[in-house]
Amino acid sequence: MKLKFIASVILVSVCYLYSYGQVLTLEDAIYRTTSQYDKIKAKQQLVNASAQQTAFQKQQYLPDLTLSAQQSFGTINVLHGPMYAYGGLGSASTSMPLDEQNWNATFGSLYFANINWNLFTFGRIKNQVVLGSKKELTAMADVQQEIFQQQVKVSAVYLNLLASQRVKYVQEQNAARAQVFYEMTDARAKSGLIPEVDAQLARAEWSNAKSLLIKAYDKELSWSKQLAVLMNDDFKSYELDSLYSTTLPEKELRIVDNDLSNHPYLQLQQSKIDESEQHIKVFQSSNKPNLSAFGLIQGRGSGFKSNYAQDHSAYSMSYIKGVGIDRSNYLLGFSLTWNMTNLFRFATKIKEQKFMTQYLQHTFDAQAKELKNLLLQADAQLTNAYENFEETKVQLAAAALAYKQQSALYENGLTTLVDFTQALYSLNRAEIDYEIAQNNVWQALLLVASAQGNMEVLTPLSN
Repeated sequence: MKLKFIASVILVSVCYLYSYGQVLTLEDAIYRTTSQYDKIKAKQQLVNASAQQTAFQKQQYLPDLTLSAQQSFGTINVLHGPMYAYGGLGSASTSMPLDEQNWNATFGSLYFANINWNLFTFGRIKNQVVLGSKKELTAMADVQQEIFQQQVKVSAVYLNLLASQRVKYVQEQNAARAQVFYEMTDARAKSGLIPEVDAQLARAEWSNAKSLLIKAYDKELSWSKQLAVLMNDDFKSYELDSLYSTTLPEKELRIVDNDLSNHPYLQLQQSKIDESEQHIKVFQSSNKPNLSAFGLIQGRGSGFKSNYAQDHSAYSMSYIKGVGIDRSNYLLGFSLTWNMTNLFRFATKIKEQKFMTQYLQHTFDAQAKELKNLLLQADAQLTNAYENFEETKVQLAAAALAYKQQSALYENGLTTLVDFTQALYSLNRAEIDYEIAQNNVWQALLLVASAQGNMEVLTPLSN
């Protein structure tokens, strides 16, 4: 007997701990949508891509090093005359000009190592590196903006789901009252104390209460689905934190600072402005010249001998003799290049980018004003939500008292069914208004948090 009792206690304790662990707090919901939502994951990959682009721009400081080994077989008939290789590609066969065409062919080779280093680009590479960093910051700001949007969305859905659960609870209580009322009426009707029609009307009222309960449950299922989607979770029924249905945020909570510069959306817009301004610097540096140092070491081989122009039989078709190195050369120097056309070409791009910067700045200013007005509106709505909640408390107390009075009168045959039904309806409406008003206080606080760009206005209250 003792063992059974101990086992029962352990089982109950485990079940309690398990059910407690299933409570989904608002912080948990925000964390899960931040870490699991696919769109946030996708934008995080854009941040990683931007970081690689910045690293690529830094690598532009490295010199160009080209290694080449070429082995070929062909003839070397040439004539004096000009030749232009379109696009820098062409075939060059070298020898002294020959008096007639022949088809003597042998092997030849070319080996070289070429290095070209942009010593001074007048800030072009530096500005490209900075632009890469600006793009990376923009991508990061975009991720933070997406995270903030998802936090606001999941918080709103969380509170709406909580409201629907509370409304369902009210409808459950209403259905239970309607059932008790029907059972009492039905028993009195069967005893002949009241007309049978009263029992039928009470049954209809009970049926209506059950219909309202079903509709409330449908609403809960709908919000549960939306919450599951935002958290990348499977559809299920969630047990939410009772804090938001039993308490209110502190009334002293008010807007302390109107500085919205840290709002994620404004930070994203500012990053775009900074990036656009850096584009202008890149275009301006593209107008400048480029100073490069270069070096070349070359080795060539050929199956044609040095007196081939005089003796057309002075060549060998041996592969080994053709691909060796017979002559070597080196070349060192500096190159200063300046594409003067860029002065006109990039002047247009600079103007275009300046207009784009102005567009982004005007967008920033407009959104900052809108957020400021939204913050003032949210503060006013929060005040109204508190006041409305106080009024619903009065209405609920009055409706509960009226219901008790009408219930006692009806049980003693001192009032009509219509009066009792009206009291039942008024109580149900007052209970729903009370729950919605309490939830609206938290919704108004969420609006304050979204306008301020700071979810900590909402979440630490449940710690």
